[in-house]
This record gives sequence, structure tokens and C-alpha cells, in this order.
Amino acid sequence: MTIAAAIQMASGTNLSANLQEAGRLITQAAQADARLVVLPENFALMGMSEHDKVGVREAPGQGPIQDFLAEQARRHGVWLVGGTVPMACADPGKVHAACLVYDDQGRMVGRYDKIHLFDVHLPDNDEHYEESETIEAGNQVVVVETPFGVMGLSVCYDLRFPELYRGLLDRGAEIVVLPAAFTAVTGRAHWEALVRARAIENQVYVVAAAQGGYHVNGRETHGDSMVVDPWGNVLDRLPRGSGVVTGTLDRERQQSIRRSFPSIYHRRLSCSLG
Repeated sequence: MTIAAAIQMASGTNLSANLQEAGRLITQAAQADARLVVLPENFALMGMSEHDKVGVREAPGQGPIQDFLAEQARRHGVWLVGGTVPMACADPGKVHAACLVYDDQGRMVGRYDKIHLFDVHLPDNDEHYEESETIEAGNQVVVVETPFGVMGLSVCYDLRFPELYRGLLDRGAEIVVLPAAFTAVTGRAHWEALVRARAIENQVYVVAAAQGGYHVNGRETHGDSMVVDPWGNVLDRLPRGSGVVTGTLDRERQQSIRRSFPSIYHRRLSCSLG
């Protein structure tokens, strides 16, 4: 059995301050004996403008955000999922929203570039989001072999696309991590229902690490970070504010659920994902 931790933050516009807060919370998670620690989407920067992240983009293997993640994983001896990091892409005006995975030696062992981009107008409060203006979408479904199971990677808006999670399941996923920054409006309506549904239908553990609170840029994020088991039980959650939630990943329990209620083996329809 392994303890997994989801970190919740309300990141601001100061990169170094955000990294300092993330480091404090990673330490807290490690002190709770977590071996897997997941940071939220945009943990290092929630800029005043969506274009601010382009200004701090990093090349693979270079830059203060990646250095921070590697050092934290190595120092605490944890597997660390670096929420999303703005990584350089072919278009100089955009970035990849990259979910980076570091092993307990501080080596980068996995990368997933967010596939589904949040281009949405919320009529209730006239919020507009156009992630495609500054983010280049990824196109690869990614799992990572870990000592505590096969881990699938997803980010925020991906949660609304069950075919991605079927693709992760087809690649052997036993755990799915979900760094996120759900809006307050959509989070209240759908966050818990979707997180639990993805866990139940794929019989996986979901470690959902969210932004939660008010941000300097005027945005409000939903929070409610949680760890959910393959039966859909919420093992721990944090409604608002900065902090850490933990849950035990029990592979024997998961295998028992999959044997006794083998719905994932009863599938008759499938889709193909690259």
C-alpha cells in the first residue's frame, strides 16, 4: 500500500513565491508519509494575463520550475507530479501545458502535454477562457510505470472526456492523476461528479489536485482536491484553501474490486486513441 497526496494551492503572479508555497506543501505531504505527491495545474504561476505563462516557458530539462521539481522529488524521496509546467513549443507565442513526472531520485520519467483546451464562455458570470490562444494542444495518451502501479496522466478539462480515460485504462492505468484549476462555476456543478465517475467507470484511484481560492488576477477556482478509490469513495478532500489531502492506494483492494465487479472487462464498444 502507498500513500498518495494531492496538494491544493491558490497560486498567484509571483513565480518564486508560488514555488516556496509548493515546497512547503510538498514537505507537509512527505511528512505524512506520502510516496506520490501531485501538484495542481499552473502551480508555479497564475498570471494576470494568459500570456504571462509564455514569458516563463522552459525548454526540456532547463529552467527554475523543472529544477525545483527535480530537487523536491530528490530531497523528499517522493514521486512528484508537477501539475503543469509551461514548456516551449514550435510556436513562440504559445506553450505546451506539460504535466511532468519525477521519480524519487529527481529524474524526469514522464511527460504529458494537455490535450483538451478550455475554450469556453461561462454565461453565468461572463467569464471567457481561450486556452488555445496561448497553449498548443498535445496529442499523446501517456502512462508511467511506477513502484505503486501504472499511472495515467490527465489535466483539468481532460476530465470531461471519458475516452481519454479509457485510453489510459487500455494502457494499464491503475492510478490516474489530475492536476486541475476548475473554475468556481463549473466546479460547483460538475467537479465531484466527474472525478468520481472517472474512478468508478475505470476502477482506478484518482488523485485530483486543484487550485482552490481567490487569485490576484481576479479568478476564483473551485478547489475540493480529493483522492478517490476505484469504488468511487472519497478518501480525503479539501474544500478550499491551501493544504494537502492524502489517501492510501491499495492494489489488493483494487484487484478485488476488478475481480468481483468486472465491468471493465465487459466492454463491447471501444475507441482508438493514439
